[in-house]
Amino acid sequence: MSDSEDSTGQAATRPRRADARRNQETLLDAAAAIFATSGVEAPVRDIAARAGVGTATIYRHFPTRADLIVAVYRHQVEACAEAGPALLDDCASPYTALSRWTDLFVDFLVTKHGLAAVLQPDNTAFDALHRYFLDRLLPVCTRLLDAAAEAGEIRADLTAYQLMRGIGNLCIGAHNDPRYDARRLVETLVAGLRLPKPAES
Repeated sequence: MSDSEDSTGQAATRPRRADARRNQETLLDAAAAIFATSGVEAPVRDIAARAGVGTATIYRHFPTRADLIVAVYRHQVEACAEAGPALLDDCASPYTALSRWTDLFVDFLVTKHGLAAVLQPDNTAFDALHRYFLDRLLPVCTRLLDAAAEAGEIRADLTAYQLMRGIGNLCIGAHNDPRYDARRLVETLVAGLRLPKPAES
């Protein structure tokens, strides 16, 4: 037995598991980028090329396209959820954090509408994903709104659900119409929340 492996083999398997997670995240990032530009029916070889792997690697992780679509959806939800607290820590103000988070949310939604189109409305898997989406992102958006309101930067009469629903409506159709700039409209919406700075005495 090597020094790096205990009697259960856990020390040896942990690095491999970490590598596998990183490789899978690379695949999901590549798939999300391709889906956003070319739709969810994009050739697997395009995703493989962006990720720098062979198509067999993608099929090993995700045997069907549906498996890949669901995994991308969940991966992007997690990225949005994790970004909220990080932005609050890193940005100069809660409003800046909120603005940057909504940019990420728009990126997700443009891809999400393409994903939703290939999932049947009566598909219970999609229902579960929608609940997962709300469970993960509503608290994050609420925290961002509350922080900005407590700092006196925005009005406090809008709920996270209202904001996310409004952004979602503005993003409908953005994935298939290059003339439509959802991000600019969302920026206008978020700017409308901002309170004027108090006049200096």
